[in-house]
Amino acid sequence: MSTHILQLSPEKFGSLFAQLVSPRKLAALAQQHRSSAAGAKPALSVFWLLAGLIFHLMQSCGLLSTHVRQVSGKEFSDSNLSERRQVLGFAMFQALLDLVLGSIAEANAQPRAFYKDFLLAGIDGTTLSVSNTPPIKASAKKKTRSRCGASAFLKLSMTAIYELGTHNPLAARIGMDGESEMELARLLLPMLRSNWLLIADRYYGLPKFICMLQAVSGNPQFLLRVRSNLKSKCLQTFRDGSRLVEIIDKTSRQHILLREIHASVRRRSGKWISVRLWTSLLDTAAHPAKELVALYGMRWEQECAFKELKINLRRLPLLLSHTLVTAAQEVACLVLAQTIIARLRLSVADKTIPVLQVSFIKTLHVFRSICELIPILDGLISSENWPLLIHRISVHLARQLSPPRRHRSCPRALRQPVSSWPRLRRNSSTTGAFQFKVTRNRS
Repeated sequence: MSTHILQLSPEKFGSLFAQLVSPRKLAALAQQHRSSAAGAKPALSVFWLLAGLIFHLMQSCGLLSTHVRQVSGKEFSDSNLSERRQVLGFAMFQALLDLVLGSIAEANAQPRAFYKDFLLAGIDGTTLSVSNTPPIKASAKKKTRSRCGASAFLKLSMTAIYELGTHNPLAARIGMDGESEMELARLLLPMLRSNWLLIADRYYGLPKFICMLQAVSGNPQFLLRVRSNLKSKCLQTFRDGSRLVEIIDKTSRQHILLREIHASVRRRSGKWISVRLWTSLLDTAAHPAKELVALYGMRWEQECAFKELKINLRRLPLLLSHTLVTAAQEVACLVLAQTIIARLRLSVADKTIPVLQVSFIKTLHVFRSICELIPILDGLISSENWPLLIHRISVHLARQLSPPRRHRSCPRALRQPVSSWPRLRRNSSTTGAFQFKVTRNRS
């Protein structure tokens, strides 16, 4: 079992958080990003403040002061904790994400997280809504605009790389100054590794982004969906239907050799759509076109991971924080909470249990129950019986596996359309596996 996997423990949440980062490392990190050396030493260390904040975000109800007391044993008011968070700023939280986040999957135990020898990683962006408090209105830039006009709430943007086979965050960047998704993605690229296969949608299928990828020292491989109107020059056609093509980045005038795959995918409505992929995997014998077309379907796991973060883990549609700095801190702690749950799910699964069938919500509920019971049962259960209790909890979760995900599709329509999309008047869905075929593009 990987040393990165957190084990369900009878100890307090602080010891669980310490398996991600030690108090000494966190104190050094806080000192490194401290804006001023003035002032007395705080009564609550940064380790216990962050442990309490992450624990607070994983609960269904309660005050931050209550959860900090439960974790650290120390009493502080909510206003005191709010002032402490303002002093910390956000730079330390971003550095903490860079330090803590990393791969947890192992090829022999979680084969679905890999393709051949490559770890499947996805990159995408999302936004989280922040309350319209006076401090946020004063410090934030203009609200995000869409085809419906300005959004009701300020949107805090985040771009993240996820381990697609486990929904574990590998790296994340949070934008506080209105940075675009591409700008945040550029900051994430140095985190990529040579044994990762990056899968992304059409937003990233651009020569500019591929140039940025090739400039990364780790030389990661990629599989990107691209728009049909991007130009490429065919140099060779392979027997599996894919082609060796050359593209040119207009900005740098750099010539790039890629493998291009055209395929047709049949929706469950019966309609065929065209899919175009660019990949750096040029060996057709080791990576046939059919395998790569089917592999691109794993990109949807990124959307499922965002759903766990934004819907299953969060309590409300809006972030709880009242300032832009603390809102960014909250998003960072949500990512840390998600990686804790991802590692707990991995500790329950084994070679015969797919990680993603260990329910995120059920694992979160069981974890909350354990943290509530530990202080109550302290001294009532002997140390010899704790391992048996933890084993039974793991078995309990393993028996509540979610069924394999259904092959289900809903119509691409809106109840109140504001574009050319058809209007949805009655809910409907179709079931069945996707059908696809590699096609030979004649252009």
